[in-house]
Amino acid sequence: MRFTAITLTCLFIFMTAFPALATDKKGEKQMDPQAMMEMYKKLATPGEPHKLFASLAGSWTTKTKSWMEPDKPPMESTGSAEMKMLLDGRFLQQEFTGDMMGQPFSGIGIDAYDNLRKRYVTAWIDTMGTGIFMMEGTASADGKTITLTGQHDEPGGGHMTHRAVWKIVDNNTQTFDMYGAHHGGKEMKMMEITYIRKP
Repeated sequence: MRFTAITLTCLFIFMTAFPALATDKKGEKQMDPQAMMEMYKKLATPGEPHKLFASLAGSWTTKTKSWMEPDKPPMESTGSAEMKMLLDGRFLQQEFTGDMMGQPFSGIGIDAYDNLRKRYVTAWIDTMGTGIFMMEGTASADGKTITLTGQHDEPGGGHMTHRAVWKIVDNNTQTFDMYGAHHGGKEMKMMEITYIRKP
């Protein structure tokens, strides 16, 4: 509620101070400030994607497979994840702990559905770096298979592109598969995580 109030207050101030900016695409007709406020209020309201996120709140065990090279067996590890909704059901937060490449690993993710852009957006931080990894994408018609893409810079120059497929199998099972390609090369599967809800 506080988030919505602050957003609407800032919007009202903005609209009052800069009425010429509240125009349609052709720049011909000024949009009514009240209509603009109502539009932003609607865009700030959680919808079906957010309800699906909320169904994932809880405690999970994880099994991870990681590939360094496509023709070699993956490294396997176990871990756990805690998921909860933030800001009155608008965002899903994940706190992940386990091992990665034989080392202790922790990560935090924020998953969102942007009502304005109609896009899924995720931000990820972890103990293997100091940057924020961003991905975005779309979902299947039922919202249960979310495909995300992104990229990150690599040491020595260039970048790696990523594609992730997040499947919400049912209320107790999720999978997250990550693929990557170095410097525009051939895509390979890099990681596979299976989430099972704790009893």
